[in-house]
Amino acid sequence: MTANPARREVSLGMPGLPAPDYPAEVRARLAADAADVIARYPDSRSALLPLLHLTQSEEGHVSPTGIRFCAETLGLTTAEVTAVATFYTMYRRRPSGDYQVGVCTNTLCAVMGGDAIFEELKEHLGVGNNETTADGKVTLEHIECNAACDYAPVVMVNWEFFDNQTPESAKALVDDLRAGRPVEPTRGAPLCTYKETARILAGFPDERPGAVEASGGAGPASLTGLRIARGETPHHGKVVHPRGEATGEEGE
Repeated sequence: MTANPARREVSLGMPGLPAPDYPAEVRARLAADAADVIARYPDSRSALLPLLHLTQSEEGHVSPTGIRFCAETLGLTTAEVTAVATFYTMYRRRPSGDYQVGVCTNTLCAVMGGDAIFEELKEHLGVGNNETTADGKVTLEHIECNAACDYAPVVMVNWEFFDNQTPESAKALVDDLRAGRPVEPTRGAPLCTYKETARILAGFPDERPGAVEASGGAGPASLTGLRIARGETPHHGKVVHPRGEATGEEGE
């Protein structure tokens, strides 16, 4: 679908708008992917969120060119697309790192050490919130609750979980990411780059062997809480915390 030319305007008073288009070969490739996404929805406007992820998978952030592409593809104004892209925090608005390292600083994670982790990572990496290291590897940000309070404090890298972190383990994690050493999430799918993550979030399959199977299921601590809430009796024993601490009765 191509927008009505009358709806393509909107400079919003920002420099560089109207934005340049993608090179012809890039636009053709993105247009083919966008058509695949749009076909999943009865109303093409509903495809805006995945299309923003699609453009993010191309550039690593949602650029003015990406906003133009989404607007023209869906028949929206750039103001309408910008309003959505600036509302959701998972869309980056400027170039960022291969790995988005998010430290949860909501109440429980903060109390359990999340604030200390965030402050030490800022000093260790030499960046502030939403800033990227000079080598382009890591963007640091504090994030809101990711529904993993039973593993607090939690660090996420490209939306994969790294549970029960300490300042020391978090610093070792970012050092490994910057050095290109293998890094395994505590649970969930193997880690991939931010661009690769964005393409998966756009709705395209993760074709890495075993990745889909690894992404399902909750962790033992979550399931133990569920069993207790349902009045079930866990097996006797101790759950061993990743730091080596005993945390309570073991679930099935």
